[in-house]
Amino acid sequence: MAERERRRTPPYGGVFAARTRVMQPEEIKRAVWRMAHEIIERNHGLDGLAVVGLQTGGVWLAEDIAEALDEIEGAMPPVGTLDVAFHRDDIGLRPLLPEAPTRIPFSLDGQAVVIVDDVLYTGRTIRAALDALNSYGRPRSVQLAVMVDRGHRELPIRPDFVGKNLPTRRDEMVDARRDGVDIGEIVK
Repeated sequence: MAERERRRTPPYGGVFAARTRVMQPEEIKRAVWRMAHEIIERNHGLDGLAVVGLQTGGVWLAEDIAEALDEIEGAMPPVGTLDVAFHRDDIGLRPLLPEAPTRIPFSLDGQAVVIVDDVLYTGRTIRAALDALNSYGRPRSVQLAVMVDRGHRELPIRPDFVGKNLPTRRDEMVDARRDGVDIGEIVK
């Protein structure tokens, strides 16, 4: 869960209280390494591939995946960041907090773009990301990589590369970072 989600979740300004650690740092590294291999296999190498991390939760994961791709293939794909705050369908229902600027210093036209996020939940952030990507070009294909797929989809969106499938209750929160994945709640 990104810092932005922590601030938005009622009660606003609440604190995430971890209850259970479900992935350790070593497991995160293994999942990143596995996803990097799957990306290479699916795309037959890195030619025409770009990696775009969603602000803020997916940026660290996109960077780690790109570094793993570089270690495996000896070439780093272009990496960008995308803030989808203005493309969300719940503007007006939640506070609008643009977190960090979008930075895509390369053309997306004709590229296979891997969108990267930390946690996939309802699918609404990914729908917003697809809308936002169209502002920066017309990719040949778009693939989705997430560290945690927690279910509860509201839209027909499915990840192509998953670190861990983690069934959760709707009232639970999932916090995915380089130092581990925790399940818990937001408390006052």
